Order: sequence, then C-alpha cells, then structure tokens
Amino acid sequence: MNKARSLLPQYFYILEENGIAQFNHCRHIPVSFDSSESTMGLWKKHEKALEKKRIQNVVPSPSLLDLKIELARRIYQACVFCERRCGIDRRTVAGNCQVQEARVASEFLHFGEESVLVPSYTVFFSGCTFHCVFCQNWDISQQVCGEAIPPDHLAQMIYQRKQQGARNMNWVGGDPTSNLYYIHQVLKNLDTNIPQVWNSNMFCSSETMRLLDGVIDVYLTDFKYGNDSCAQRLSKVDRYWEVVKRNHLLAYRQTEVIVRHLVMPNHSLCCSKPILEWIAKNLPDSLVNIMAQYRPEYQAEAYKDIAMRLPREEYQKVLSYAERLGLHII
Repeated sequence: MNKARSLLPQYFYILEENGIAQFNHCRHIPVSFDSSESTMGLWKKHEKALEKKRIQNVVPSPSLLDLKIELARRIYQACVFCERRCGIDRRTVAGNCQVQEARVASEFLHFGEESVLVPSYTVFFSGCTFHCVFCQNWDISQQVCGEAIPPDHLAQMIYQRKQQGARNMNWVGGDPTSNLYYIHQVLKNLDTNIPQVWNSNMFCSSETMRLLDGVIDVYLTDFKYGNDSCAQRLSKVDRYWEVVKRNHLLAYRQTEVIVRHLVMPNHSLCCSKPILEWIAKNLPDSLVNIMAQYRPEYQAEAYKDIAMRLPREEYQKVLSYAERLGLHII
C-alpha cells in the first residue's frame, strides 16, 4: 500500500478529502461558448480552459464540463469515440461496438479489483469496441443488454454507493469508451467528491482522450498485445500497437495510471515481454498488475495457442522478467 500511495498521490488526496476529483474541477471552471460555434472553435476553447484554475465554491454555467458534454454530443452524432471511427449517427443506429444508447449490464460494489481500489463502485456497460475471442465477459460485451438508466438517476446511485463505502467510481464494460457522452452527463449531475477510474482497453480516439483529460483521476488500463498481428487475430482490431501506446502516453501525462496485463498462454514472447519493456521505458511511475487468471472462454477453444489455461511456469517467467525490469508490480 505504501508503494501505491507514493505512485497515486492525487488519488489518495481525494480519498482522504484533501483534494478534489478532477471532474469537480471541470464543473468549477467557467467557459463562455454556445452550441452555434464551430467544433474547431470549441476545441480551441477546451484546450485553453484546461489551463484555467477553478472558481472556489461557485458552479459556473456554462463550465468546462458543459463544454465537454457539447463536444461529446457532436461526436455521438458522427461517432469517433474509438479508433474504429465508424462515423455513424448513434441517435439512429449502433456502431461496431453494438452500442446505441448507454445500457448498464450491472452495477455493484466490487471487491475483486486491485486492493488500492476496493471497494470500487463499478458500472458495467454492455457492448465493446473489441471482439476478443477469449472474452470472459462475452455475454455483456458482445451483445446489447442491460438497463438504460437516466444520468441523474445514476448520479444519485453513485452518491448512495459512496455512503456505503465506495472509494471510487469505476467505469468499465465491455468497455466504457462508447458511453463517454452519457458518462459526462452523469458527472454533470454528480454532487459528491469521488475519484473517477477509467477501466478500458484504451482503444480510445484522440478526441476521447482529450475529453477524458481533466475528468479521470486514475486510468486502469488493459494492455493486451505487444503487436498488431495478435490484436487483429484475437480481438479483430487494427493498428492496436500504435493506438494503445499513444493513449497510454497521453494517460500518463494527464494523471495516474495502473496498467493491467493479462498473461496468455504462448504469448509471453510476442506480447508480454514487448509490453513490459515498453512500460519500463515509457511509464516508469505507473503501477503494473500482471494477471494470471486467463482461462479459455467464449470462442478461445478454436484458437490452438490460447485453448488452454495459463501454465504457472509461464506466468512466473513473465513476472520474474517484470521484476528484473524494475516495474512497480501490485
């Protein structure tokens, strides 16, 4: 826990009521704009507003969070929240992720996350920007399910969960990326100070990463593959290495990061080692969770290399390599 405290200082400041969650800063930063302005003009105001200081005890209207909502609304109507960049109007049709409107598959106080996070109030959205053949949550990630909860209602649920002991708000799925417009609307209605955790495969677009800047307190990332070939074959996604490296660098510049890497059988050389080497070089102050709980779910049995459980010896070799690299392992 001492290691986590030293590497996640802002997160702990918020937990101990010595600091303000970033979305609350956004709510207190004034920005003058209206919906008739060009998108390019709004992005320029967004970048300038990120540099402003909050106004104490006053919630201006409009605020930086309102500006983020307006930009997210425009993206929602020609969707580029992820790097698939479907470009569709999600008011009328779902994207490749199968998400049209945000649907909550489940929500609960989670005690199975990293110890620094639990209990974590997790909201699992259905739908996903990936189509992983081994997905353990395939029943919600690969089909639309769940409830459409009004943003003000979910904001009240977050408040209640905090009273029950939640240390943070954990946006997950599937993947939360497709639901960013909805998430910002929830935060607009949220009148409590609680850290925001972005639990994602990190295939976000650059626009999404800009909208997350100043809102997210901890990125809880899933770094799956060390190359594009494995990503395309097992998750049906292109340009993985380029996009996910870029987004990890952006996340690391914005705030605090916990990187998860799930070790898969027969993928230590092509995926685990390149990822760990890259983290050691580029994210030196991030926490890293090297995960051993792979099991062949969903369609994994059709893929010979991952059609078995992870051998303990293979996991231990990856873990030992991470230790030799000097990573901050949790």
